[in-house]
Amino acid sequence: MNDQIHSDGSDHEHGALGDAEYAEFMELAAEEGFDAEEVEGAIGEAGHGPLPVLAVVGRPNVGKSTLVNRIIGRREAVVEDKPGVTRDRVTYEAEWAGRRFKVVDTGGWEQDVLGIDASVAAQAEYAIEAADAVVFVVDSTVGATDTDEAVVKLLRRAGKPVVLCANKVDGQSGEADATALWSLGLGEPHPVSSLHGRGTGDLLDAVLEALPEAPAQRFGTAIGGPRRIALIGRPNVGKSSLLNKVANEDRVVVNELAGTTRDPVDELIELGGITWKFIDTAGIRRRVHLQEGADYYASLRTAAAVEKAEVAVILIDAGESISVQDQRIITMAVEAGRALVIAYNKWDTLDEERRYYLEREIETELAQIAWAPRVNVSAVTGRHMEKLVPAIQTALAGWETRVPTGRLNAFLGEVVAAHPHPVRGGKQPRILFGTQAGTKPPRFVLFSSGFLEHGYRRFVERRLREEFGFEGTPIHISVRVREKRGRNK
Repeated sequence: MNDQIHSDGSDHEHGALGDAEYAEFMELAAEEGFDAEEVEGAIGEAGHGPLPVLAVVGRPNVGKSTLVNRIIGRREAVVEDKPGVTRDRVTYEAEWAGRRFKVVDTGGWEQDVLGIDASVAAQAEYAIEAADAVVFVVDSTVGATDTDEAVVKLLRRAGKPVVLCANKVDGQSGEADATALWSLGLGEPHPVSSLHGRGTGDLLDAVLEALPEAPAQRFGTAIGGPRRIALIGRPNVGKSSLLNKVANEDRVVVNELAGTTRDPVDELIELGGITWKFIDTAGIRRRVHLQEGADYYASLRTAAAVEKAEVAVILIDAGESISVQDQRIITMAVEAGRALVIAYNKWDTLDEERRYYLEREIETELAQIAWAPRVNVSAVTGRHMEKLVPAIQTALAGWETRVPTGRLNAFLGEVVAAHPHPVRGGKQPRILFGTQAGTKPPRFVLFSSGFLEHGYRRFVERRLREEFGFEGTPIHISVRVREKRGRNK
């Protein structure tokens, strides 16, 4: 069932469809009254591979989160004057001039106890690690500070393309302040008011020039190379212990001071007769008075590791209740489109009562990822470590699975006939046809006669899993509705 020829949809002009399959599909689309350009656009949009990543960095209170909200076109990044605001998410998806990319927000949190320079440097390093290009935001009304100069040094060392944003330029009078930022040596400062939107279009044009069409690190290019596994989870869940156990030696030291570990540790490890690249995100432990900051750093580091990985192994402390933080981390991996394995650590410490309640928690709190392989392990004793590799392989197989268009449409026809969409407003929308536009993760585009409700899309996803597997992988389904213009003659 796996299609190895076009396993990465971004490598082919028709998504994951071969030429013959594409021609046949376009004939079907024309018969149903869809415009060819519209269908090509839908396949291209649904079939994209990993998106390029843009990091927005700069010292606190220069307007980074406001700029992020302006870029993504909605108010999602938290904006407050006071530092210490913990964010649920740090990565968002954006689009400009028909191109899609991810935005990593590093805004707002200031850790006085470590010093502002250390705080900004740590945030910037984590974000730059995952980025293909960087927007460096400077407050033009204040000018370049010592902290800004420190970030400039980081950017130069990283070698990533940088777009300089001179923020808070609300009118012509502020243009001169922006010009002064040429002194940073990062090229032209782009005068912007992220609050009012002034100049953001020109800034985004420059961003598109800096971003690659696709990420530098693309899946499938290193044929036979080690698969990349991210170990993620909330602090103190046992990530480093697990990495040390599978490596059979102490590879990772956990630093007790939050925010001081600079990069995730990448290790080539042989497990189950196969060499894997493990990306460890450990190194941050909570200290009570730094709790919000440590959680924020953990989110940022997790986002950086997930962007580099193909499979996310999410560790959950089986001895504690499943937390909101666990669920946020799972959501981050699912939204990033990575294959997923859930590892319940410290299983050897559970008594019968805790096991009973844990099973109930899994049923209620994690029902949305019932498709993810599960392993019960102990990073300390090594219990059930041998089950980790089969679970990872299962997740990768689901992640790369491709269903031929003919088989998919036969399946969709059966589903629609047996379970038609509910009638709404006197009309009954119907799935006309569809195709799998990409893999890693599986991405489907369905063409319909009307709007498909969320519940019906979930039903179609559930039936796809029952029919074709897709164990261990999220599934992306997009729907294109036929415009009301009648069939093409």
